[in-house]
Amino acid sequence: MRNKNKRKQQQLETQLRFSPYAWAKLVFMRDRSENEVGAFGITPADDLLFVEDIVIVKQTVSIVSVSFEDLAVADFFDQQVDQGRKPEQFARLWLHTHPGSSPSPSITDEATFRRVFGACDWSVMFILAQEGKSYARLHFKAGPGGDMHLPVCVDYSGSFAGSDIKAWKAEYKQHVKQERRVLAVAEPSEFLGGDAMLPDDIVEQLDHMDPDERQQYMDELAIQSEFWDEEMGVFYE
Repeated sequence: MRNKNKRKQQQLETQLRFSPYAWAKLVFMRDRSENEVGAFGITPADDLLFVEDIVIVKQTVSIVSVSFEDLAVADFFDQQVDQGRKPEQFARLWLHTHPGSSPSPSITDEATFRRVFGACDWSVMFILAQEGKSYARLHFKAGPGGDMHLPVCVDYSGSFAGSDIKAWKAEYKQHVKQERRVLAVAEPSEFLGGDAMLPDDIVEQLDHMDPDERQQYMDELAIQSEFWDEEMGVFYE
């Protein structure tokens, strides 16, 4: 029995686990629009892969990107430190959502993860797609360094708070701003064949792509996601 409990504990320690409250809140934020949304995972000091809550900060979002406001991130860090938390409890789990069915990281996601979290001893990128699939990867610098994919689960074994839809709506409304992009359209004469692709044509093409193809197309447009100032020393303890 002791060996069985030990194996179960080891298994839990190599999973990214969410409290029912944190999971419900993340799903709620994901489904507020067809855009991405980003958050930080909050963990206990003695269980750093257990997400007990999520926090979103001021950000501008689109269907392919999340851009956190630098000042908002700095304020969030200050608040967490004032509450007695250490950076590994609030600044190591980067959570965000994807519209559609694919949770696979985009080129922009990978670049952001390397740039912002690359100096950390360890960090996790977690993605939840709108249709339910998820992706979690642990990056670590110890020894030769490396990456490890993590299984994901909702952990019902402990006590958890009930939902708070009213507060979640207010938090989303306060912090999330939709990015409005204007596509510049060239005159027909600028194309060899005299045919210009209008915005409506682009939207129609995107609608007919499957989610993975659409994601790849948008990545190739080099739409970058500005995260926060990589020189914020507090992040690189």
